[in-house]
Amino acid sequence: MHTLTRLRRSGAATLVTMAAASALISLPTPAHAAATALPTGFSTVMNAASGRCLDARSAGTANGTVVQQYACNTTTAQQWSFTAAGDGYVRIDNRNNTGQVVDVADVSTADNAPVHLWTYGGGANQQWLPVHDGGGAYHFVNRGSGKCLDDPGASTADSVQFVQYTCNGSAAQRFQVVPVTQSATNPDLGPNVVVFDPSMSSSTIQSRLNSIFQQQETNQFGSQRYAVLFKPGSYTADANVGFYTQVAGLGLTPDAVTVNGAVHAEADWFQGNATQNFWRGAENLSVNPVNGSDRWAVSQAAAYRRMHLRGNLALDDNGWSSGGLLADTKVDGQVNSGSQQQWLTRNSQLGSWTGANWNMVFVGSQGVPGTTFPNPPHTTVAQAPVSREKPFLYVDADGAYKVFVPSVRSNSTGTSWANGTPPGSSLSLDTFYVVKPGASAADINAALAAGKNLLVTPGVYHLNQTLQVTRPDTVVLGLGLATFVPDNGVTAMKVADVDGVKVAGVLFDAGTTNSPTLMEVGPAGSAASHAANPTSLHDVYFRVGGAGVGKATTSLVINSDNVIGDHMWIWRADHGSGVGWNTNTADTGLIVNGDNVTAYGLFVEHYQKYQTVWNGNGGRTYFYQNEMPYDPPNQAAWTNGSTQGYAAYKVADSVTSHQAYGLGSYCYFNVNPGVVAERAIEAPNTAGVRFQSMVTVSLGGTGTIRHVVNGTGGPSNSSTNVANLTSYP
Repeated sequence: MHTLTRLRRSGAATLVTMAAASALISLPTPAHAAATALPTGFSTVMNAASGRCLDARSAGTANGTVVQQYACNTTTAQQWSFTAAGDGYVRIDNRNNTGQVVDVADVSTADNAPVHLWTYGGGANQQWLPVHDGGGAYHFVNRGSGKCLDDPGASTADSVQFVQYTCNGSAAQRFQVVPVTQSATNPDLGPNVVVFDPSMSSSTIQSRLNSIFQQQETNQFGSQRYAVLFKPGSYTADANVGFYTQVAGLGLTPDAVTVNGAVHAEADWFQGNATQNFWRGAENLSVNPVNGSDRWAVSQAAAYRRMHLRGNLALDDNGWSSGGLLADTKVDGQVNSGSQQQWLTRNSQLGSWTGANWNMVFVGSQGVPGTTFPNPPHTTVAQAPVSREKPFLYVDADGAYKVFVPSVRSNSTGTSWANGTPPGSSLSLDTFYVVKPGASAADINAALAAGKNLLVTPGVYHLNQTLQVTRPDTVVLGLGLATFVPDNGVTAMKVADVDGVKVAGVLFDAGTTNSPTLMEVGPAGSAASHAANPTSLHDVYFRVGGAGVGKATTSLVINSDNVIGDHMWIWRADHGSGVGWNTNTADTGLIVNGDNVTAYGLFVEHYQKYQTVWNGNGGRTYFYQNEMPYDPPNQAAWTNGSTQGYAAYKVADSVTSHQAYGLGSYCYFNVNPGVVAERAIEAPNTAGVRFQSMVTVSLGGTGTIRHVVNGTGGPSNSSTNVANLTSYP
């Protein structure tokens, strides 16, 4: 049998079957197949579904050696070269014996035909068309059969033999090709960006991860900031993510970087209490977790974004935890919310979900519960009406650093990268001014005026003048929780009323002199439509006090229409330094004057008057989390005319259309437990202003929220801590 097979293979392309010839008709032509050339040296080939590498079983070199997937280990059995075979096709040679190539057994054209090594004889079954999927990822189409190299069943197990299968665009057929020798040239991203590549030893990587975490584990209000970036490839690492640390992959999809181990957030420093695990992020990585599970025990400003976890995920650490975000993320196993009081899952795909407390919201996601609020308090919206994912830094197949800017999606569900590279555009790093510690506001403004985007590297930047973003489509991308502090009472940033500005990954921290605002999107009176290309804010955070005295009348004002808010924590500090009723003064967290503004994951806490004021029409909020100020000294100090207290969410009387899903407001008046808030939500009684799934909570019975919306629902007080309201009106 094998003798006959080898003789047939020597005939190469003349022996392609009619079925295979038919399949070839629908293939992309070689001229259109690979947008980026394959590496010229040896590379590892990592499967997107499993995070495991193309491997010659037991480092074999004999004909018939199984080509399998196995945990990436840098051995020569996992190193492959690509040699042109004509018409855009290549042969894939193993480094242990470069005459041995990846071969479809028995010249088969059938689905699930196994793949092994065999001496190259020029056969069509030994030649593969590399079709570039973007960012160094490819699928490989066999010349003889027209079928794709495939991980059967998208298995994540070691030792599974690769097969060919009808091309279907799935992750099981997508492979990241990573050169064994990485480029030594990197842009200067400042002193606080750490870049790892697969050629580095695991011990070197782990030592650096440990040293950063040891510094940042308890560093809640420190000035140190870090971005830890992994180039495409496979790593064995345990990345414990502390304060002001962003751990991210540099691939065009999460599956371009696999971490075998963990990328996690724990609350050991606070005896398992995760309610202060703020200001951190895990982004754009795939993780094969040890023992099948990982943990992301966090509260506000701690996004788990654009991740692929091949296992289960716990969202607490066996203590309290208070809210967070999963976005553009795939979790193959189960997500267990544990003690989480509230959570938003947006545009994600889960194996399953378990757990509930007060307010769990799911938007545009798969594998999630349906709406059952309040028993359990799950609220599900099938599609995200308009969204854009956060821009991110990546390294292309040639080793060049770029920023990918995802396109706007309408009525979307699931991740943006489910089928490979998502729609969007790439920007060369040459179009960016790389902001590094020591840069002044004048330096930054000069770059903006010259038409540059901003890549803000980790650090704390004091501003003596307002940053002016005036050009349409400007990208301001912060790494490692880059922080802007306005001095002398200026506004930190103003965005003109233009199309398509993206601001992401930035913390605005109020200065000691009161600022009227920390950030303004559009000047007062903005009226232009940006429906086709909205401005968007991603992981943009605001803080008044905590790291020291801070003062700002309003943190964020949105005057432009059609703005998308994608995860914002707007916080007047309730702990830390510079905290007190007359110290870190701040009236309002967010004022929305623009029309058709959409917010996903809006957290606004502890302001001294209204927390959020919505004056524009057509507004939509998907998940709102609020705590009223803890520290009113008495009722007289916190009274709005004749009304006791201020609402957490105020929709103006002039508004005729507004929708909000999944709103929670909590009180904990620990200075004076006798303080009362008349209502959590204040809104006009009109059919176009509608709310679904609302909860108020008196934390420990310390204080009272009398009603949920206007005069409806409630109370939450020492007798009845939790009050739910399914809908209003």
